[in-house]
Amino acid sequence: MHVDEHTIEVAGAPVFYRQRPGTGTTVLYLHSVPTSSTDWLPFLERTGGIAPDLLGFGRSGKGGHMQYTLSAYVDFLEAVLDETDTYAVTVVGHGWGGAIALAFAQRHSDRVQRLAIIDAVPLLDGFQWPRIVRPWRVPGVGELLMGSVSRWLLARALRAGSTSRGAWPDERVSEVWDQFDQGTQRAILRLHRSIEPTGLAAAGVDLDELWAPALVVWGERDPWLPASFAGAYAQRLPNAELALVPGAGHWPWLDQPSVIEQIAEFAAV
Repeated sequence: MHVDEHTIEVAGAPVFYRQRPGTGTTVLYLHSVPTSSTDWLPFLERTGGIAPDLLGFGRSGKGGHMQYTLSAYVDFLEAVLDETDTYAVTVVGHGWGGAIALAFAQRHSDRVQRLAIIDAVPLLDGFQWPRIVRPWRVPGVGELLMGSVSRWLLARALRAGSTSRGAWPDERVSEVWDQFDQGTQRAILRLHRSIEPTGLAAAGVDLDELWAPALVVWGERDPWLPASFAGAYAQRLPNAELALVPGAGHWPWLDQPSVIEQIAEFAAV
């Protein structure tokens, strides 16, 4: 069955999302930085569900007046689910999308039936920004660095996050590059400047209260988010299963496509 594309308006901004009918609880997919809902096409084909482009990314609104914070993205999800008449969800999030999924689940534990996080930004003690992120957090310096990114540099960064040579073919890099405009660059900078590591840990204060079945998937060779945080998440989430992916990087399903089926089997209940 075809994955449909839609655009709705949320708080005056266009929101693009992909949707495919499924059975059971709706699966809500949340991408990370700097990609879009395109990440989730093979998952949607397997499970159905909804995958929005987060504000600031893909084909959704990227206005300079918008807030790019964990709390604001939870507000955004509430509005998207209201607009699509969706209440109960299984949430699957990657990277920043994983952190947003956990923030949403803590605010709406009654709505989240199952939860899968993949190499999620840690809402945990002990996290420090990876080296690639630290200059982004410096006003002026971050803008200069973002503005100097070429297609070649973007491809190099994406491929550095993966272990498989074929994880980022040229056509997929081109799609990310085509959407890597000033609005997306601004969203990335503001999101990373919006919170300190101590604030991230504080945002996960109620993880111990999330009793929904959870799956923690992590590429053991993620160069930016160490796999030690996978075990820490699995300890904090009371009903969690840990799935480390040997030899995989930050996008483990790109390095090992079998991960798609593993997550789909968990989510499609």
